[in-house]
Amino acid sequence: MAISVIIPCLNEAEGIAGTLSALAPLRSRGAEVIVVDGGSSDGTVERAALHADAVIGAPRGRASQMNAGAARARGEILLFLHADTQLPESADALIVEGLQRLRRGWGRFDVAISGSHPLLRVVAWLMNARSRLTGIATGDQAIFVTRSLFTAAGGYPDIALMEDIALCKRLKRFGPPLCLRHRLTASGRRWKKHGVVRTILLMWRLRLAYWLGADPRKLAVRYDKI
Repeated sequence: MAISVIIPCLNEAEGIAGTLSALAPLRSRGAEVIVVDGGSSDGTVERAALHADAVIGAPRGRASQMNAGAARARGEILLFLHADTQLPESADALIVEGLQRLRRGWGRFDVAISGSHPLLRVVAWLMNARSRLTGIATGDQAIFVTRSLFTAAGGYPDIALMEDIALCKRLKRFGPPLCLRHRLTASGRRWKKHGVVRTILLMWRLRLAYWLGADPRKLAVRYDKI
């Protein structure tokens, strides 16, 4: 089962080469890597082109960018990866073996957040535990899904924020996720820049507001401020 790794990005020139270089072993085993740029102005596209199978443009917004990448992808499994995230070793084999063994159509990895602040380990533990309990994943956990199931679910909803949660709610109608305990590493840069406690509280408020029916466009404005 061939895998297409889809990476939405916007002004990620500083780290995109490192992220893509780490995917070289997957590419050597047949995985396809697609970068979907949302209008970068810092050289992201030029740097990504050196390490990806395709670099395409799409309207800004993770939902629209990831849907565009999925439409371009050739793989039977779509893996959506943030531009500042490193997958665990042999992620491709873990995904294929797990989906086939448990007869699942989608899933995600456990996450670790880079950084020295002790609360980051607590945040990661809570994210993993909450996801395993609810069957809802976040984009930080690198959601993967078979192409056929992604199509049946209608892809990512075209909303400005919380598109990952909305997609998972759609996918759960077809079955539970595969929750891989192998950990990927998500960047702690946002937490470091704006403060761990402040970022935790804001993300909790945003998620609560979304569950209570708030407009994702208004939530995105608040999210972009951090």
